[in-house]
Amino acid sequence: MSKENLLDTPEEPPSGGSLDRTLFANAEPEPSRPNAGAYPLPYSQNSSPGFSPLLPAVPRLTVSDRSHRFRKMFYPQVTTRDWNNWRWQSRNRLKTLEDFERVLTLTGEEREALGRFRHGLPAGVTPYYASLLDPVDPNQPLRKTIVPVMGEFLRSPGEADDPLGEDGHSPVPGLVHRYPDRVLLLATSFCAAYCRYCTRSRMVGGSDAIGRSKLEAAIAYIRNTPAIRDVLISGGDPLTLDENRLDWLLGELRAIPHVEFLRIGSKVPAVVPQRITPSLIKVLRKYHPLWISLHFTHPDEITPETAEACERLADAGIPLGSQTVLLKGVNDNPDTMKRLMHNLLKIRVRPYYIYMCDPITGSSHFRTSVDAGLDIIRSLRGHTTGYAVPTLVVDAPGGGGKIPLLPNYLEGHDNGDWLLTNFEGKSYRYPDPSLKDRG
Repeated sequence: MSKENLLDTPEEPPSGGSLDRTLFANAEPEPSRPNAGAYPLPYSQNSSPGFSPLLPAVPRLTVSDRSHRFRKMFYPQVTTRDWNNWRWQSRNRLKTLEDFERVLTLTGEEREALGRFRHGLPAGVTPYYASLLDPVDPNQPLRKTIVPVMGEFLRSPGEADDPLGEDGHSPVPGLVHRYPDRVLLLATSFCAAYCRYCTRSRMVGGSDAIGRSKLEAAIAYIRNTPAIRDVLISGGDPLTLDENRLDWLLGELRAIPHVEFLRIGSKVPAVVPQRITPSLIKVLRKYHPLWISLHFTHPDEITPETAEACERLADAGIPLGSQTVLLKGVNDNPDTMKRLMHNLLKIRVRPYYIYMCDPITGSSHFRTSVDAGLDIIRSLRGHTTGYAVPTLVVDAPGGGGKIPLLPNYLEGHDNGDWLLTNFEGKSYRYPDPSLKDRG
């Protein structure tokens, strides 16, 4: 395939093509399973991986019992092999009112919101991720992040379509240069699922593909700006690109001498873990040092499928970090967040950031108080391993960048000592000779 044809490939995964048997090994017939027509909640209580028979010497792809039951109920003609094909998952996303109504009992508000969409952030979720949604409870955390409600159509004070001022820091289309030594490269407008609180809802999900000319202009800017040492590739979700396109992009960036390391931001392992195939891993491991920041929202996303996807990435030598947005009624309590952080560590993902929800237009029903975020950090620090304590940040509106927030552990100073409060609320003194010089 020529570079011209490669880079003009549409963002939406193609609808045709044969399957690679080395990647989709689980085949029919399948073993009988008890209660195959049900998919009880929450997922974490039904997480035993159920494997179909495997062809010999072929890489496995996990199919959990819950996923199997959901497929049999709503996609009875779909084979395990197709279900495990990430392209099938992307092509068959739930996008319309009728799609969602087929698998969920919608509320009047959800129906109205799904029926009103003409412009802006579309609805969309893979069948796999839809299997994690509660079919009857609209207040289930994951369902609230995926199914639109009428609150999205309200604009509250302080909200904006581009709250972080990314467009104002964009020297060329598709590139954001806010910090001196790093840039954000928006490589695609496509996501396998559209989170309702998305910071880039103004640009993702549209038909405007990010093609060759935009990518080459962004790469040229990076090449001509020696101060840039770190490139974060995001979008949309760059792991929804096919291997050839991703290989070309990573190769062009890695060839720039002053680019020291590359990062990818993705929610793919949570919403379409079937994408993390051996062929994708083969491409990614060529470009070390490569880091991946994964977007996780709630412990119910940590499934056998997701665990296997993260294992594959970690086994390829790719450091994994998590970024979690603090959301009202989803994960804004200490117990939920602690479970999420612990479960991430178990699948070799290091908690990195908890973001205060950006004031994107129509996000007021998701945003919490800053105190709620500080309470979560306070509940983690000293009460669990330090590896499970991410940094709480506000990405400052208007382009100010990430500002860390911490509970107030520093009380002041007295007679040459700093006065400190530990995780139990007890006071301690730390001697600092420089304080005596202050008088």
